[in-house]
Amino acid sequence: MEVTCLLLLALIPVHCRGQGVYAPAQAQIVHAGQACVVKEDNISERVYTIREGDTLVLQCLVTGHPRPQVRWTKTAGSASDKFQETSVFNETLRIERIARTQGGRYYCKAENGVGVPAIKSIRVDVQYLDEPVLTVHQTVSDVRGNFYQEKTVFLRCTVNSNPPARFIWKRGSDTLSHSQDNGVDIYEPLYTQGETKVLKLKNLRPQDYASYTCQVSVRNVCGIPDKAITFRLTNTTAMKNATFQITPDVIKESENIQLGQDLKLSCHVDAVPQEKVTYQWFKNGKPARMSKRLLVTRNDPELPAVTSSLELIDLHFSDYGTYLCVASFPGAPVPDLSVEVNISSETVPPTISVPKGRAIVTVREGSPAELQCEVRGKPRPPVLWSRVDKEAALLPSGLPVEETPDGKLRLERVSRDMSGTYRCQTARYNGFNVRPREAQVQLNVHFPPEVEPSSQDVRQALGRPVLLRCSLLRGSPQRIASAVWRFKGQLLPPPPAAAPVAGEASDHSELRLDAVTRDSSGSYECSVSNDVGSAVCLFQVSAKAYSPEFYFDTPNPTRSHKLSKNYSYVLQWTQREPDAVDPVLNYRLSVRQLNQHSAMVKAIPVRRVEKGQLLEYMLTDLRVPHSYEVRLTPYTTYGAGDMASRIIHYTEPINSPSLSDNTCHFEDEKICGYTQDLTDNFDWTRQNALTQNPKRSPNTGPPTDVSGTPEGYYMFIETSRPRELGDRARLVSPLYNASAKFYCVSFFYHMYGKHIGSLNLLVRSRNKGALDTHAWSLSGNKGNVWQQAHVPINPSGPFQIIFEGVRGSGYLGDIAIDDVTLKKGECPRKQIDPNKVVVMPGSGVPHRPRPQLWGPLAIFLLALQR
Repeated sequence: MEVTCLLLLALIPVHCRGQGVYAPAQAQIVHAGQACVVKEDNISERVYTIREGDTLVLQCLVTGHPRPQVRWTKTAGSASDKFQETSVFNETLRIERIARTQGGRYYCKAENGVGVPAIKSIRVDVQYLDEPVLTVHQTVSDVRGNFYQEKTVFLRCTVNSNPPARFIWKRGSDTLSHSQDNGVDIYEPLYTQGETKVLKLKNLRPQDYASYTCQVSVRNVCGIPDKAITFRLTNTTAMKNATFQITPDVIKESENIQLGQDLKLSCHVDAVPQEKVTYQWFKNGKPARMSKRLLVTRNDPELPAVTSSLELIDLHFSDYGTYLCVASFPGAPVPDLSVEVNISSETVPPTISVPKGRAIVTVREGSPAELQCEVRGKPRPPVLWSRVDKEAALLPSGLPVEETPDGKLRLERVSRDMSGTYRCQTARYNGFNVRPREAQVQLNVHFPPEVEPSSQDVRQALGRPVLLRCSLLRGSPQRIASAVWRFKGQLLPPPPAAAPVAGEASDHSELRLDAVTRDSSGSYECSVSNDVGSAVCLFQVSAKAYSPEFYFDTPNPTRSHKLSKNYSYVLQWTQREPDAVDPVLNYRLSVRQLNQHSAMVKAIPVRRVEKGQLLEYMLTDLRVPHSYEVRLTPYTTYGAGDMASRIIHYTEPINSPSLSDNTCHFEDEKICGYTQDLTDNFDWTRQNALTQNPKRSPNTGPPTDVSGTPEGYYMFIETSRPRELGDRARLVSPLYNASAKFYCVSFFYHMYGKHIGSLNLLVRSRNKGALDTHAWSLSGNKGNVWQQAHVPINPSGPFQIIFEGVRGSGYLGDIAIDDVTLKKGECPRKQIDPNKVVVMPGSGVPHRPRPQLWGPLAIFLLALQR
């Protein structure tokens, strides 16, 4: 049936004044993604657990009028997570390939301007397990009271995971533990929060030179497998990172090299094994000779382990010269490492300063920048850069400290968050071991302005004035250098400037319209500049009416007419801000069946529409089970306002516990709240003539539903393979509260085929556990017709009804049901014998002969005339 045949009944406005129809927002969060588990923790908080990389889908189900707007926000995540600043305005939140930083508590805020917003939350726990990282450290220490050195190796295994990982240490394939090996100690360092396990190998033995594996596991949470890393401890040797330090006389708290005071030169290399490194000192190319004033020490407690120090007591002029420290492994094929230090009257401690004019560096966002500090001294040490204006702030490189040999910190494509104070300071290594010298450089990043509003819809009745205001939110510099207004792209004269306030820069620009007219309606643009760039405020000015607000909480809006395959729909709405513009005169209603182009259009006149007034219209002759797009546009003296659209779907009424006399036609996928029994052998199937299998078994099952239309749905059992004799399928109704003594279950059944088994109706009582009793049963072939049955039941408490289909001896045994009704009271006493018959088209079943009443009626009329 074409949509152009749609009949529209009269408008029925409900004269409720004020805002009584408005209802505050209510919200509920449901999940539909790839959750590992959804649970309630010990404080009754819903926790949604998901694996990193999977898809998160959360839906916020809302009620209330006007239809609430939904905003998703998040807290308790990583500081680098920007989700809080980019809220999602949608009822469904979907995050593809979720990352660990996106874990936290998600809030669904539903707001419609009535009452307080509804806020619901759910905690999302993202599970992950990274590859473990293994670091090795070796120490050599003197054991007091014994004449040997203890060699100890620390294997430090660190991993990022959620939940905290379990660590297993292995030597080869054997698992290590405290109790099995006295030379092994396994512990967790303080302040590592379960992320680190250390394997300590005490006083290395020959068997300790082996392969060690750190295996981490989250115990297959969310299906995450274990991970491992292996390290081989050998006797091989290596050296790297040769450094030196010059320490002036510590006793006299001097920071300069002076004759007559002490001086210490220290030399260190990172080596494996550390304790086997030997150091040799040379002066001016010759081995340094030990004396009362020249001492060589090892393992200074104030310096890294295995560091060699050359101390000069009471420095003389003759002690000036070039000192060379050579580190080596005796008898090992490892190249020596050396460090050369020149000590003379020209050896001076470092100083650091900022070049003139470079203390403040100003650049535009996106440009490169160079921060510079000049360091002097001999030897000249490296320069370390860090940030001082923000706590725990990192440099653009992602490191807290960055070394530059020339004192210049180069930044590429600076951003506004790089603005701030930077510290440059001298490094202690490869120079004087004194208090670091430091200086500071200020980096200012100029960026274009940000304005408010970026876009605004301005509504006003015809003839009324309007004030447009564009404000500067932030920018660098924080001032408006110029503001230009345009209307529909055409330049407007500059508006009168407000009187300036002494010492304050302007932070906004205004444009006043004396009256809204059709000619003055349109788009206005204000371009604001701060000498770096510009930003635009957009205003859409009109006298258009706001859009209608569809009412989504209409109770039982669908009215079905099964025999005619039509349904009606109660459409309700209110008008958003009707007093903001001129009064609404009428509405333009357009109704279009989905997947079709033609639509039915009608004008609906209205009287004065007030805020909160619920308007109602009945749409009729909609085709079951099709869906329709409804568009509603208000009209004022200005013309058409904003259109609102929604999709209406046919929905079957679901029998509530109060047992309203609804008939279930199975046209909706929810099948009126019926469910498949989990204890049977197979399920009932929902289909119609358009969706049934074209290769289905012939001579069994109905060709259409009771109404005879191809779109109508029904429920049936398919008895072809793999079904066997006696297999049962059960369809269970919702649970009903018994509020009457007698009920009547009416339904149509179709039992056609030579292998038809049985159709049973059972009543499941819920008084003390579930107890099923047979209320009706029928077996065998009953012909290619729909027949109606009325079954009386008298439940003693809450109950359910169950349709049980039993497979017969062969595949020609499909059984179907349709149009199930549950009513209070007794069943009809005068039933058609044996049941009401609906003859299917082309079934070959002869029509029942009707009694011929014309003869007796003629005799009766003649008797009256006499």
